[in-house]
Amino acid sequence: MAPATDSPKNDCAPLSVRWSGRLSLTPRILAVNVFALALLAGGFFYLDSYRTRIVDDRLEQSARELKLLAIGLENASADRHNALIAAYSRQTGDRVRRYGANGALIADSFTMDAPRYRLRSPSEEEWQRHVARFLDKAVDKIVSADRPPDFEEPTVDRADAWPEVAVARKSGQPQAFNRYAPDRTFMISAAVPVRDGTSLFATENARDITRIVRAERLRLSMVLAVAVLASVLLSLFLARTIVRPLQGLARAAVRVRLGRAREVTVPRLPERRDEIGMLARALSDMSLALRQRIDATDAFAADVSHELKNPIASLRSALDALDRVDRPDLREQLMAIAQDDVRRLDRLVTDIAEASRVDAELSRTRFEPIDLGLLIEKMVIAREARGVPRSVRLAFARPRKDVAVVLGEEGRLIRVLDNLIDNAISFSPEGGLVQIIATVADDQVLVSVEDEGPGVPPSEREHIFRRFHSVRPEGETFGKHSGLGLAIARSIVEGHQGKIAIGDREDAQNGARFVVRLPMAVERDPGIVSE
Repeated sequence: MAPATDSPKNDCAPLSVRWSGRLSLTPRILAVNVFALALLAGGFFYLDSYRTRIVDDRLEQSARELKLLAIGLENASADRHNALIAAYSRQTGDRVRRYGANGALIADSFTMDAPRYRLRSPSEEEWQRHVARFLDKAVDKIVSADRPPDFEEPTVDRADAWPEVAVARKSGQPQAFNRYAPDRTFMISAAVPVRDGTSLFATENARDITRIVRAERLRLSMVLAVAVLASVLLSLFLARTIVRPLQGLARAAVRVRLGRAREVTVPRLPERRDEIGMLARALSDMSLALRQRIDATDAFAADVSHELKNPIASLRSALDALDRVDRPDLREQLMAIAQDDVRRLDRLVTDIAEASRVDAELSRTRFEPIDLGLLIEKMVIAREARGVPRSVRLAFARPRKDVAVVLGEEGRLIRVLDNLIDNAISFSPEGGLVQIIATVADDQVLVSVEDEGPGVPPSEREHIFRRFHSVRPEGETFGKHSGLGLAIARSIVEGHQGKIAIGDREDAQNGARFVVRLPMAVERDPGIVSE
């Protein structure tokens, strides 16, 4: 399937989806259903075998009945022979001829009584008969039916003019042949030898066989026509219920691909409870997620541009002023400003790179069991060894070993805990206490970090997790934090299928309390990667 794209010169051009070199679903569905009906059309082959069986039965019957007539003649007096032949002809409708030992015609039922049948010329019949014969020929051609020879009366009516009579006289056994009359009806003929050296020959125009076969063909054709019509209508209905929704979804997907996600509404098809409806809702959700991702990317780019402008502008001003300032103390002050701006830019670029790749890296990372209690304990010991600003104290209530275990990537979880501890230390007063607690509840590991700072107002608690949103502690110079630390922490926690939130301390004292919830690690088969 090759979706057509809009011309860049005309954004309002209608979108269409075309198939190049391949059948669309509609003719495919129709072809599959019609193919099934082709099996029903095979009934015409059955008609040929059905007709063959009828003809064979009639040939056998004709030979058997004529044999009975021969037996009757053998047991009757000569003066009764012609009467028996005429009675047989009236009863069966056959034309019965008797040939002498020399092959000459010695008796004919049609001369004894009124003819029992008359061969019809096609030129004398109505057009309906011509149509019927044309259909007969068409069906015979399709099923490759054997065509019997044409029936023709000989110029000189003698025994040797009829092959079946010649064979019967020679073999001494009854013979039966099948031929076509001029109007393609069946001519059933049979020949039987008689003990006195004569032979009997009977012919019958079996028009009833043709009528029976044509009636069966008509019934089969009507059933096939109704089945084809129903199949076509059902196929079109099925194609309508499948192809049209798919075409609508494809057009919406094309518009999304062309960058029109903002103006595209992917149909959700709420009335559909089948796979098409599931696909429509999945595509709709996907487009909404894509739109949110695009919005987040646009907002992130705008925020990055805004955040980089301030230190760049400050650095440019400091560097421009260096050329115009001669006093050493002022030049030293400008260089300090420039160096501070460079450090700030370096910190911003590092945090921006970290924030932009955290999601992609987490999706490819193999998670392993991590004991958060042991990890936090090592971090607190290392932090205290480096020294904590303003004599802030760190307290950690370590749980039992192998209790607070989660599946995750250790380096990323260290980044989350470092950000929360740094944030708590930044807002803690001189000699304040930062308390870290790790517990287990409802198959989740809870890590809380509490400080004794001013806390976060309820109106700001969601904003602080936004990128570049920074709330500075009192007395801290501008630009020391990029405003990405908590945003990165949330991305990492959510990448571990967890949640992070902020609230008040449980003891009702001043300060903020950050709580991280992560699912506990469960026993898994080796090699399973958590996603």
